[in-house]
Amino acid sequence: MTSTVYLTLGGLGDRNGIQQKELQREMPTSNQARVINRLRGGRLVALGSSNGLRRIKAVASETATIQPEAERLLTDDEKMLANYVPVYVMLPLGVITVDNVMENKEETERQLKELRRAAVDGVMVDVWWGIVESNCHEQYDWSAYRSLFQLIQRYDLKVQVIMSFHQCGGNVGDAIYIPIPKWVREIGESDPDIFYTNRMGIRNKEYLTIGVDNKPLFSGRTAIQIYSDYMKSFRENMADFLESGQIIEVEIGLGPAGELRYPSYPQNQGWVFPGIGEFQCYDKYLKAEFKEAASNAGHPEWELPDNAGEYNEKPEVTEFFRSNGAYDTERGKFFLTWYSNKLLSHGDQVLDEANKAFLGCKVKLAAKVSGIHWWYKDDSHAAELTAGYYNLKDKDGYRPIARMLSRHYAILNFTCLEMRDSDQPAEAKSRPQRLVQQVNGSIWGLEREHQSSW
Repeated sequence: MTSTVYLTLGGLGDRNGIQQKELQREMPTSNQARVINRLRGGRLVALGSSNGLRRIKAVASETATIQPEAERLLTDDEKMLANYVPVYVMLPLGVITVDNVMENKEETERQLKELRRAAVDGVMVDVWWGIVESNCHEQYDWSAYRSLFQLIQRYDLKVQVIMSFHQCGGNVGDAIYIPIPKWVREIGESDPDIFYTNRMGIRNKEYLTIGVDNKPLFSGRTAIQIYSDYMKSFRENMADFLESGQIIEVEIGLGPAGELRYPSYPQNQGWVFPGIGEFQCYDKYLKAEFKEAASNAGHPEWELPDNAGEYNEKPEVTEFFRSNGAYDTERGKFFLTWYSNKLLSHGDQVLDEANKAFLGCKVKLAAKVSGIHWWYKDDSHAAELTAGYYNLKDKDGYRPIARMLSRHYAILNFTCLEMRDSDQPAEAKSRPQRLVQQVNGSIWGLEREHQSSW
């Protein structure tokens, strides 16, 4: 079971800006929890709501000990007094089909009825770019999603939406296939470098490479403009749901699986846990950007790594990640800094557009960061590095992400909170609990930075 606790980051100078959601007391009864797990496909997302700064008292692994409570709906005042923790349930990935149809309306309605009876607060829904803008650029069809939101509204449930700019299919839990828009894939046929590429030249079509973020390759638009236009169109066409407060949160997809990362461990290319993954910066656009950066730094001879191994290798068998390997050299540090900064810049630009698109709306923005816990105990943190998280024992790779999100008043959605170190195979050198502690510490460290500037 995978759960996500939301760490809210505020802007600079906001004394109550960083809120760490506290999981306690008001959770579904044991019967309700079973309903949630069944409808969510075994995934329970717990959302907290509290004021001020609080420690995380429990994580999702501890919610298995939910205590039964009275089967009645609380008033708003009672919820506030009880430090109420709202619960949202993820609707099936294909609730709207790839053909842009709400095909199983009766089944969806039955599920919503069960959720309402279980007293959950709302649902989470992927709004797929590959469905809405499928066949032609700047031609959006929101009709199926409007019908879905109207149905959800009938049962007085709130909605968290995900701006899903990635492909569905090829990652853990992907039971269906929804590609990115057809017209984008057609551009990729003549220019395959619009997709992430590994060292062997294998393309990953889950998400556009960040190398084209500012390249006008898409009928005159850049990738950033595409994402911006999509979000603006969503706001215009869903204005009634936004204004009424039914849609309360918008998670902005920033990479594969909607996460701010590179597609370094794609199952559809043969990756299996706990492989180190591969760097994904060998498309012509990112290669050119790296060469320019290296030249500007006085090292035009530096190239992208060619010794970092393949998807399923272990750190110690590669020249780059082994003990005292290339990752710890001047050249390696330069590359890893560039690689991670490109990812931060991408998130920064897309979230900036999201803030513009939803300016004036009563919604919170969020972004998801992957909990890459394998090889955490290895000095190289290889799996994190290939994903774009420059995290080492003497270098915090998560505070820069938290700092970037705080500039946009965005929520940090983090995975792997339910995992325990003892449940992981020894050969993976995995420490999910320590990783969660580190991210939690990064949030507090950012708060101390803010306080020192007051």
